[in-house]
Amino acid sequence: MPAQLQLPTPATTFTPASTAFAAPARTTSPDTSANRNSALERRARLTARLAKLAAAGHLAPLARQVGSLGGCARPIRMTGHRTRLDAATGQILDHLDTRRLPAGELLLRCGNRRATRCPSCSHVYRYDTYQLIAAGLRGGKAVPATVSTHPRVFATLTAPGFGPVHNQPGASPCTCGTRHTDGDPLLGTPLDPQRYDYTGAVLWNAHAPALWARFTTHLRREIAHAAGLTQRTLRHHATLSYAKVAEYQKRGQIHFHTVIRIDGPTGPTSTPPAWATTGLLDHAVRAAAKRSRVQPQRPSQAGRADLAQGSEPSVFRFGQQIDVRAIRSTDFTGDGTPTDRHVAAYIAKYATKGAETTTGTLDRQLRFLAELAQHDLTDHARRMIHTAWHLGAQLRHAHLRLRQWAHMLGSRGHFSTRTRHYSTTLTQLRADRSAWRTRQNDAQERAGEGGPVTDQRSDRADLTAGHTDPDAGHPSGHHAQSGRRAGTDTTLVISHWQYTGSGLLPELAHLADLLGAAPKPLPEQAARPRQARRPGDRAGHSGAPLTAPVRSAVTG
Repeated sequence: MPAQLQLPTPATTFTPASTAFAAPARTTSPDTSANRNSALERRARLTARLAKLAAAGHLAPLARQVGSLGGCARPIRMTGHRTRLDAATGQILDHLDTRRLPAGELLLRCGNRRATRCPSCSHVYRYDTYQLIAAGLRGGKAVPATVSTHPRVFATLTAPGFGPVHNQPGASPCTCGTRHTDGDPLLGTPLDPQRYDYTGAVLWNAHAPALWARFTTHLRREIAHAAGLTQRTLRHHATLSYAKVAEYQKRGQIHFHTVIRIDGPTGPTSTPPAWATTGLLDHAVRAAAKRSRVQPQRPSQAGRADLAQGSEPSVFRFGQQIDVRAIRSTDFTGDGTPTDRHVAAYIAKYATKGAETTTGTLDRQLRFLAELAQHDLTDHARRMIHTAWHLGAQLRHAHLRLRQWAHMLGSRGHFSTRTRHYSTTLTQLRADRSAWRTRQNDAQERAGEGGPVTDQRSDRADLTAGHTDPDAGHPSGHHAQSGRRAGTDTTLVISHWQYTGSGLLPELAHLADLLGAAPKPLPEQAARPRQARRPGDRAGHSGAPLTAPVRSAVTG
């Protein structure tokens, strides 16, 4: 190895602050453990330890590193090192070693999309989803603005009924004779749980991804048929682009919200043909939804797939409530069709929600069914989970992995999907954010000192970035690798990372509480023209004109 590749070694020994808050030996007797574990005494002990760190000069660097997480509930802790060097000359550009960081570990945001798991990271995930959907409706993020003139609709596909449930049927009272409010826990629960088809409800959720795939196939066929073309020749005239998200109804069934767009033969950069209209797309969506169906199958003794028999449903299809509406490009000014900003906000709202927010189930997998006794669940959600768990033990449902997805009431697959030509990707948005932060750090370092990047300065840049990738500014998914090239032909990254745990240590968690490291709201989207502004309607949030018509289909 050339001399330039030798890693810089500090002249003096550096003692990380993590050694100052190592877990002490537990010598407390059981008789006094009740008093020692009180919340007040625990906070006093943690505050005393932080005071020692402040006296040693470690508190300020720790505060900067913890503050860079932006209030992440369960950050990922990693140890290791990373070196970036010039591949042509072998000169070291910068070096990072977690032993030199204030906490002795690299703290990364967890990036969880669920609001119940991490409000801070889910907030970022929601805004990324908003930008992804909005780019496919009005352009931006390498998508031309001309897509706003392409035919596009916002469609909602619901699940069929498996028994009468408590709902809000417009101005009329529920079947039970009561007018339920929005927060009534009875909404979505069966009127008669003994007669409710829990087996069919769970199996429908499990087959919903296959039903969606069948719908997209029929949709292309319907568009080709309406245009007088064959499905093979359709690709030479138009391209179908869509983005969809799955939402849980209160009764535990998922339904799909989707943005569907017709582009030219090469995607959003080409003009769609003259026959491609919003009316044609509306008709094709409704026809494809009615034709889509999936027949459940089970392995036979001969090794072939036979149709399921018994009391289980023989075919799965969408419900009768199908809502299809055109999308306008202008801002919302009154009752009418939804706008692109409202559709993007409405879909992004469900990017951070799962079954736990509407049905009252769990947000994590079950290892044993007995774990349900530790959670406060609704009776309806508990019966759905029990049904999925017991169905998962049957051989004919083994391919559905119902026990693995019992906490999701049998639903599996991706909650959000998009076609390749719709718009950008979440991965690209994260890479652009990391690259922007790296450029900002580099610019500040050049403006401050104007010299080469040193070991100490690299540490400061990484602990204030809050990355989800230790190799910030480079493609993710390459952890614990050495000798890989970065995003350019002149930079080589040598790195090795090891996972050590999740969540902050008690002292750091207490420091985060003292600093008020709660998730802060991101800046709102660009305001619309003054004459089109409505009170209480902000960018990135859904409005009542879009949600009200769909609501009756959710609780029915």
